[in-house]
Amino acid sequence: QVQLVESGGGLVQPGGSLTLSCAASGSIFNIYTMGWYRLAPGKERELVADINYGLAPHYGDSHRGRFTISRDNGKNTVTLQINSLEPEDTAVYYCYAQVATWERMRVRDDYWGQGTQVTVSS
Repeated sequence: QVQLVESGGGLVQPGGSLTLSCAASGSIFNIYTMGWYRLAPGKERELVADINYGLAPHYGDSHRGRFTISRDNGKNTVTLQINSLEPEDTAVYYCYAQVATWERMRVRDDYWGQGTQVTVSS
């Protein structure tokens, strides 16, 4: 089993910055993709960014620019830097990982964290 734990959310003023972190632990053979999704009130869950094992980032259509994703393969962590925060960024941000476990080395399963709240308000 694999666990994802997010941290770094909180209340910030518009224009501020936040760094969200996610750490994966458990019976991990390999993590192929890690990323961040968010769920805002009244909206569908959307991809913010993800990054593969080769550290190639991919951003959602409306998120390129203010968001920067990175990962440390050795630590099994992924980080999302958000700059120039806007009230519209208010959401629960969820960490995602596509993982092959030691028990199922040839299978890639999806894992999700419990989310961290980001609230942007003055």
